[in-house]
Amino acid sequence: MSFDLAIIGGGPAGCAAAIVAAKSGARVLLLDRSRFPRQKVCGEFVSAESLGLLQLLLADDFQYLLSKSPRISRTRIFLDGSMLEAAINPPAASIARFDLDSALWQSCCEAGVEAHAETTVKSIEGSGLFRIVAGDQVFESKSVINASGRWSSFTSREVRARSTDQKWIGIKAHYYEIAAASSVDLYFVDGGYCGVQPVAAAHNGSGTRINACAMVRADVANSLPDVLRLNPALRERSYSWTPVTETVTTSPLIFHQPEPVQNGMLQVGDAAAFVDPFVGDGISLALRSGALASECLHSFLQGRCSLEEASMRYAQAYTQRLSRVFKVSSLLRGWLRWPRAVRKPMFSLISRTPFVGRQIVNLTR
Repeated sequence: MSFDLAIIGGGPAGCAAAIVAAKSGARVLLLDRSRFPRQKVCGEFVSAESLGLLQLLLADDFQYLLSKSPRISRTRIFLDGSMLEAAINPPAASIARFDLDSALWQSCCEAGVEAHAETTVKSIEGSGLFRIVAGDQVFESKSVINASGRWSSFTSREVRARSTDQKWIGIKAHYYEIAAASSVDLYFVDGGYCGVQPVAAAHNGSGTRINACAMVRADVANSLPDVLRLNPALRERSYSWTPVTETVTTSPLIFHQPEPVQNGMLQVGDAAAFVDPFVGDGISLALRSGALASECLHSFLQGRCSLEEASMRYAQAYTQRLSRVFKVSSLLRGWLRWPRAVRKPMFSLISRTPFVGRQIVNLTR
């Protein structure tokens, strides 16, 4: 079967690319190795700059995810015994990936995308006309978008070479909390951090459903209970929590410069670059990069430019519109690695200066 665009990966980035392309008249193939709905390690923070796009992507039956999702209007950062509080304006939304991924997948189907779940892509060959081998099926496509995530069989050699002995893992679970704040709370420790935010009201009336999602070095902790004990404020807060879901984990987590294009494929979401989770822009970058890739491919699919020209246009637009957050997060990550004796007084000073705190938050948007 032949398509205009084949997309590998059905998360937010892949679905955004698929819906935008399908609505422009392209014949779109979407392949994902998993089934929906599914749990994913994710902070589930959807920043304001992508809420309008998400509204356009979701089919009518799933608009309730936006109207009923908790709004996150502030952040609290706990580090070295001090707390920094800053407003998030306009507010973000908190949407569970279990619900969001399924809704976007169904929205793809309603938009006319040919979507195949539980289908693992074995190889992608060619360039002018791509040949995609998935199980016992073979598809052909004029163009390909890689939305397979930060680590897959299509991860470049350069990124794989950055994998080191220092292993970072992601861990997530949902809990019930009696009275959760309408904030995203980041608890930092030496060797990682844990983010906590409300995701929904509990159906059984036992309070608020919250997401606890951590990124830690494997030598520091390898379970969520271990992470919760590392920060005194988080340890005390978590005593009253009741587990709702099983814990899910993911690894490796590797930071690198964005790779918008590789081997003739446009790369979106984490496949292009993995951003520090604590900046809260992962889902937004996925949605925006997916939509941007399809927009840049439109002229090629209409026969008005070559695939190489469309790919170059995407790489340039990606750098101009999306790359700043990677630079800011890298600077913040470096600061967090400073010796505690240097970092603690600086953070204490910032926590007493609300304007500086607001500026730091704004830089990550």
